[in-house]
Amino acid sequence: MDRYDLLYRLYDETETDTLRDLRDFVDLFPPVDSRVALEYWEDASDELDARKREIEGAYPQVDILADIAARATREQTFTAVDLHSKYGRRVNALVLDVDETLRSAGRTDNEIPRETLHLLTELHESGLPIVICTGQTLENVKGFMIQGLGTGLVHSGSLSIVYEAGTGVFTPGHGSDTKRLLYEGVDESIRSVFSRVRSRVLTAAPPELRQCVHLQGNEFNVTLKPNFDVGSDAAERVIDQGLVYLVDLLGRAVVESLDVGGGDGVDSTTGGGTDRAADWARAYYADADPEIAAVLEGEAATPEREVDDVPGAVGERFDRIDVAYYHADAAEIGSLDLDKPTGVRAALDVLEIDDPFVVVMGDSKSDLRVMEWADRTDSGIAAAPSHASASVLDHVRATDELVYDPGDAGSVLRIASVLNRLDEW
Repeated sequence: MDRYDLLYRLYDETETDTLRDLRDFVDLFPPVDSRVALEYWEDASDELDARKREIEGAYPQVDILADIAARATREQTFTAVDLHSKYGRRVNALVLDVDETLRSAGRTDNEIPRETLHLLTELHESGLPIVICTGQTLENVKGFMIQGLGTGLVHSGSLSIVYEAGTGVFTPGHGSDTKRLLYEGVDESIRSVFSRVRSRVLTAAPPELRQCVHLQGNEFNVTLKPNFDVGSDAAERVIDQGLVYLVDLLGRAVVESLDVGGGDGVDSTTGGGTDRAADWARAYYADADPEIAAVLEGEAATPEREVDDVPGAVGERFDRIDVAYYHADAAEIGSLDLDKPTGVRAALDVLEIDDPFVVVMGDSKSDLRVMEWADRTDSGIAAAPSHASASVLDHVRATDELVYDPGDAGSVLRIASVLNRLDEW
């Protein structure tokens, strides 16, 4: 009987739902200091062992079936079978975004669910390195990963943090490679733009905006965050206003960094309702991103010029700088010389993973770049929550259709776990 038929028979003839419930209870709710709770936990553990022995007795030729049945649903298992048949490889690293990917404000009160944390720990203990890939600051993400996964795992030498969407990589336990400041490799022409923006972003902001936003404590990127609950109507209003302000400020900083006069077609003198430098930035980034264009329109800040009017030198510098908009959450500029794929490749290098085949999980356009890199280089597969950006969902559905419900990142981790078990078959 081949692998597919054995698994079909397993799920058809066995109460795998009960088996999985028992395992989840034993794993997620360890005995506490109560005799009644301890007895209940021991009974569940004994029943789990007995049911696994029954499966092992019914399928003596395959010793991993009981483990698979206790680990994943029928759908998850057969998804793993299809993936292994397609790629013929085991996963050798996890690349994971955090906000709205591992945790979701919609169902988990913005905390990583206990099930997800347990599955991550279990996969790590099986020898699978973890790369946390986020736009957050290092100190923030390091703090909640230690809180969720424990100091031992975070400092195990096989967990890496790509922070600020690729500006740096932190991999504890690797000596001089523990912290790689990737932004130090960006040339001075781009770094000078960021310095100009950062020095003015709050001091030059209109008072009504300055009172409602704060600057995230990044090492390199410039990120405006709301002084209101993320996702609220008030946060939406100030981030939309902040995006327009940040785009305009970026345009002026780019023109100043070029240090050329009007004779070269570049100046920031007033033209129409806004200065030329700001309007060039609006035209460029509106053309590059429909979401940004919609925000500019909603804020009555539609550019007065076309993208073709942007001078060549200015456009070339814009080509290297990203403007990111996160609805009711953040407005940010970052260097396109530094993105999540750059950070992930650096993290995998530190972890000495030379031939990666990763599971990439994310929800935003910055995560999409990692997914596209993995797909383009045959380096992995992609998964996303159902509320992810449309472009992310388009990519995921066009590849392996690994779309999961908000707060249910554990389902993909279970698929990855079964895929690796199948590779041992």
